[in-house]
Amino acid sequence: MTPGSELSADPDLPATEGAIAPTGDRLAELYARSMPAAERLAYLLTGNVDEARDLAQEAFVRCVGRFRHLRVPDAFHAYLRRSVVNLHTSGLRRSRVERAYLARAATGDVPTLGPEVEVREQLWQALATLPARQRAALVLRYYEDLSERDAAGVLRCSVPALKMLVARGTASLRARLDAHDEGEAR
Repeated sequence: MTPGSELSADPDLPATEGAIAPTGDRLAELYARSMPAAERLAYLLTGNVDEARDLAQEAFVRCVGRFRHLRVPDAFHAYLRRSVVNLHTSGLRRSRVERAYLARAATGDVPTLGPEVEVREQLWQALATLPARQRAALVLRYYEDLSERDAAGVLRCSVPALKMLVARGTASLRARLDAHDEGEAR
């Protein structure tokens, strides 16, 4: 072994070449030495054996995956410990948000789709029924906000032809949306 090629001065950690992520037997040894402490910490944080194992394993996977980028590879145990705590904190935060959402849902305070969203959805559905060139003309003119000249260039047609496509598409959309509104009014 070359000088400085050991993972750390800690005899409990396996040696590896120049802080490259451990592989094979070294990884298994690192796992065996690191996991009992990580699982104990996770258990003390969660109070649940299964959650603790999952949390410790997730933290280990994250630390090993970033092993090459650790500033101090000798401090793997400290990184692992910090990862366990961070993952637990993130889980608590996520649980708090979920509980707040469920509480709002139980009281009926969950926002529903507004009328604007429903109208927009109807518009997109009606737009999808148009012929391809009319749909493209409308999208280029009004959604992409292209000038008539630029939209005509994209469609490879003249400006008067584009105007006709837009006019026909608009009329068709209006008729479809009016028919939809009359159908709902009944």
